[in-house]
Amino acid sequence: MNTRILQPLFLILLVTSGFPDLAEAHDDVADRVTHGYADSDGVKIHYASLGDEENPLIVMLHGFPDYWYTWRHQMAALEDDFHVVAIDLRGYNKSDKPKGVDQYSMRLLIGDVVAVIRHFDREKAIIVGHDWGGAIAWQFAINVPQMTSKLIVCNIPHPNGLMRELADNKEQQDRSKYAAMFQKEGAHKQLSAAGLAGWVQDEKAKAKYIEAFERSDFEAMLNYYKSNYPRPPAENSETEDDSNQASQGISYTDSKVQAPVLMIHGLADPVFVTDSLNGTWEWIDNEFTLVTLPGIGHFVQQDAADEVTRAMVSWLNR
Repeated sequence: MNTRILQPLFLILLVTSGFPDLAEAHDDVADRVTHGYADSDGVKIHYASLGDEENPLIVMLHGFPDYWYTWRHQMAALEDDFHVVAIDLRGYNKSDKPKGVDQYSMRLLIGDVVAVIRHFDREKAIIVGHDWGGAIAWQFAINVPQMTSKLIVCNIPHPNGLMRELADNKEQQDRSKYAAMFQKEGAHKQLSAAGLAGWVQDEKAKAKYIEAFERSDFEAMLNYYKSNYPRPPAENSETEDDSNQASQGISYTDSKVQAPVLMIHGLADPVFVTDSLNGTWEWIDNEFTLVTLPGIGHFVQQDAADEVTRAMVSWLNR
């Protein structure tokens, strides 16, 4: 169903002004987290955790270009009631950086999340993701429903919504041209740690980002695009075979998400058109809540940290 108008078939929470500001953390979570590694078939996945390990587990997945620290505001707000674990995706910061495009297939990225959950002797977790982390989160919920208790995605459409817009919407095609550039051989040589940290507004945080990116592998970062991002022309087909969805990266699927879903989206995102949100409720077989943030761009968890944190806390503690 290629709907162009958002319909009132689900709950929309429009987060604007009028709420009290959340209290700022008195210290930096970077000084308080516990660091560790989960083993994912020989690949070490670094994580930073806060909270009592007896509490419900939340696994948080960052996007490009980012690392675990992007979730610092949300981690501080959630640590009293949850065990919050933010990971460095493979290739980033302190996680291992295996060589080869095939090492960044969606199947292996999903496996890294499975490894983190099992590392803490849990059967399931709340999965939170932004950008590429959100793409992994969608696919995790679709392919490993038994390990997904709830799903929160920030500024990343459901794969069906993105595939539809890539196939039919010229504006989305234009916005996605950067991905085709990233898929070219040697594209990583044009990247730098300072350049990748250019989006970070907080100057103290930016210094940490530059350090994290200096530890990262730029080629590995772009392997996410080479292995998983659709190459044009994209196809909008509900008959596409999704039997091997976990190895296909971003592609159409007729498997519905079984977990409750909170979707948070900055409406000024330059990467994804808002039309990509349309019809999301059709691909979720559970409660769906959409929070839209006018005037907020792609890195919503930092640029609207209070609003995002408030939405997560409220939704998780209902």
